[in-house]
Amino acid sequence: MQATLLLGPYDPAWPLRFAAEAARLHPALGAAARAIEHVGSTAVPGLDGKPVLDIAIAVANDVDADACIAPMQALGYEYRGPYGDDPRRRYYVRDDDAGVRVVHVHLYVLPATAWQQKLAFRDALRADPALAAAYATEKYRVAESVGWDKAAYSLAKGPFVQRVLATLFLPER
Repeated sequence: MQATLLLGPYDPAWPLRFAAEAARLHPALGAAARAIEHVGSTAVPGLDGKPVLDIAIAVANDVDADACIAPMQALGYEYRGPYGDDPRRRYYVRDDDAGVRVVHVHLYVLPATAWQQKLAFRDALRADPALAAAYATEKYRVAESVGWDKAAYSLAKGPFVQRVLATLFLPER
């Protein structure tokens, strides 16, 4: 059975939840974490989204990435390992006590194009309310078209994200 996607209105508590989670992560990861950023829809004021925080963490190398596994697990995260088609990305999830997913962590070994893209996409949405509104419309359209299936949703909204990223990372002339 596929998991059902849950989109809802922006919650002003999302930045507070991120701040609390970052406050747990910083001391646990120490110097291994070069940066901890709030990304995804919950990081964009006013943008509807899933009530799951997306956090991106940058580390300098594979040794630091490996050193993060045990502290993350001690904080209740499940390590999913290298994830997707980016070997520089490691993935973690954390559920609450009721088994509901509350956080996704995308850990990147720098340099990582996906790290730059996540931050650039977030910043573009924050800077342009019309773009954020168009993205919200697209997310609902996609969710309905895929029957509210989480995995299919992630794939189907990809073209919108790629179009935005293409405007942000124009080739040098």
